[in-house]
Amino acid sequence: MKKQWDYNTFYERVGQQNGWDFSTMKVISEPTDWDFYDEVTRCTQTSDLLLDIGTGGGEAVLAIAEHAHLLVGIDLAHGMIETAQRNLKRTKKCSNVRFTQMDADNLQFPKSFFNIVSCRHSAFSASEVYNVLAEDGVFLTQQVSEHDKLNVKQAFGRGQHLGIEPGTLLEKYKQELQHAGFQHIEVREYNVTEYYATPEDLLFLLTHTPIVPQFGELASDLDIFEQFVQDHRDEKGIRTNSARFMITARK
Repeated sequence: MKKQWDYNTFYERVGQQNGWDFSTMKVISEPTDWDFYDEVTRCTQTSDLLLDIGTGGGEAVLAIAEHAHLLVGIDLAHGMIETAQRNLKRTKKCSNVRFTQMDADNLQFPKSFFNIVSCRHSAFSASEVYNVLAEDGVFLTQQVSEHDKLNVKQAFGRGQHLGIEPGTLLEKYKQELQHAGFQHIEVREYNVTEYYATPEDLLFLLTHTPIVPQFGELASDLDIFEQFVQDHRDEKGIRTNSARFMITARK
């Protein structure tokens, strides 16, 4: 019997090794309609309390720390929070930032505590977010669409959300937010082409994300990867796609 892939173990390992730091990768992309944390800062005032769910190694939120009075990053993985604490220590200037290990399905904060809640590429509980969000507060989440990295997943015959109809996850999250009590919900989507400069850049991505579960553990993976590079490489790089949706909901 084939052993089931343990995502939590994988996530812990990546957290300890790297967090969500992909800054070393060389990749170019078609223009996108937004940058998620730019959108978060547009909604945030310097007097606000900001919660970031699924903060990973804190790489993104540390860059916007000055926009909030207090920034709290949480992650379920102990390894991710360890990396976030190391990254925070290196900054030496973010005294308003706290990182703590916590389950997004059980937020241990007072009711209506935060003005802004953000969540990028991580699971969340709509009812928990609603509970800790102040009146007129804003929740922003960016998630990976089903057809992201579609040619990669098709090549391997397995992948994150492969086989799920595009739009399914978006509708699921919208319904959960509406059921939780959010009244004003806005949606944006993009699907753009991106090019990885070298096979090593794409290899780093696949090794440190769940795009292809168990990547590298199956005997055929290296051969499939090499064939994929050959089939999808041109003068711009190795071609795939980036597909995302963003939901903004106000309490």
